[in-house]
Amino acid sequence: MNYWPLIGVAAVVLGFALRLNPALVVVVAGFITGLAAQLSPLDVLEVLGKAYTEKRFLLLFLLTLPVIGLLERHGLKEHAQHWIARLRGATMGRLLIAYLLMRQLASAVGLTSLGGHPQTVRPLLAPMAEGAAQTAHGELDDDQRQRIRAMAAGTDNVGLFFGEDIFIAFGAVLLIQSFFTEHGIALDPWHIALWGIPTAICAFVIHAVRILRFERKLARDHQAAGHAQTEPAETNAEPPSP
Repeated sequence: MNYWPLIGVAAVVLGFALRLNPALVVVVAGFITGLAAQLSPLDVLEVLGKAYTEKRFLLLFLLTLPVIGLLERHGLKEHAQHWIARLRGATMGRLLIAYLLMRQLASAVGLTSLGGHPQTVRPLLAPMAEGAAQTAHGELDDDQRQRIRAMAAGTDNVGLFFGEDIFIAFGAVLLIQSFFTEHGIALDPWHIALWGIPTAICAFVIHAVRILRFERKLARDHQAAGHAQTEPAETNAEPPSP
């Protein structure tokens, strides 16, 4: 067996370690692998071109990045914050819990692309959560903003992870079925997905409690900061003249 083509893996590792251009590293590693496998340069080009034309649909997600960047440049985050601030009764906790429910239900029927970090959390959910928290509790510092963004991202992760386990065509459900089949246990994917519902409900309740506790802690931190600002002003006040 010829192990020389594996030198392309070493080229990829070395290129990434040196922080070179990823596209250039992959192309050069492909040529190294092809030449080590005794292919001509034209054959290597043919393989690379064929792989690109057959898998080019995988690059469609890159189209969302310039669109989101353009929307953010024209104030998408600011508009989201102002919009949520005008809604009466809208709090950060209610917003994140509502999104968690929507994310789980959509993922349970296979609509996993309706949410996500680049297309929903960063441009919409996180700014709206910040705006709701700022309306309810006052101005936020950088640490509090970062924690709110992290909670928004975690909410999306929990909703997707435990919601898609209910979808019978999800890869993890089929993997579980194939594992049990190999060991002589016949299970229907529908039954596996059905037993994912109690887990999804527990995940929803637990994370909803985490969101509410996070919001209460945020309120306590603002109250403590407010007392810390008023106390020095009171102690430094001059006594009234007789």
